[in-house]
Amino acid sequence: EVHLVESGGGSVQAGGTLRLSCTASGLTRDVNDMGWYRRRPGYECDWVATITQSLGSKYYNAAVEGRTTISQDKAKATIYLEMRDLRSEDTGVYRCAAGTLYGWCDEKYYWGQGTQVTVSS
Repeated sequence: EVHLVESGGGSVQAGGTLRLSCTASGLTRDVNDMGWYRRRPGYECDWVATITQSLGSKYYNAAVEGRTTISQDKAKATIYLEMRDLRSEDTGVYRCAAGTLYGWCDEKYYWGQGTQVTVSS
């Protein structure tokens, strides 16, 4: 069974930086991608970024591209999301996902429990 555990959330002032981590266990062959999604107050679930397991290709939502970096350490079965120049609209619960990921949330993905990110202006 795939198990994902996030860490690294917290409170930060606007313009600050946070680095989220997601450590996986029990990864299976159907996990082609790992990535991050978020649920912000008043919004549906948003896709943030994806990294492919085979080539390490990276994809970003336009809303975060340029100030966000997704990376992975395969030896640690961990992916990271570094977010810079954080804005109040980045506030939300960030969840790690694994599977074949798309630009929308899907119950078919494997999900972590989530970590809260709060950006104050």
